[in-house]
Amino acid sequence: MRSRDRILANLEGIYRESFDRAKTGSDERRMADLDNAYMRDQLMLEILLDIRDLFAVAPAAPSKGTSAIEKLEALRRLARGG
Repeated sequence: MRSRDRILANLEGIYRESFDRAKTGSDERRMADLDNAYMRDQLMLEILLDIRDLFAVAPAAPSKGTSAIEKLEALRRLARGG
């Protein structure tokens, strides 16, 4: 599984390349669009990585393990911000 840092670095690299091309062409509108898209995609990707991490954790013991419903409840709380 790829690390969180590697995935986010790949995302940044993709946007950085496009941003630099727009900057070279003095396309300020494209630069602003890329900035906004990068922030949106970074947030969405971090949420997906949090979900991946949430489901990747193995329960300590079957009797005390987190049920699927408990995991979904934790995900709902995470999505609501608390």
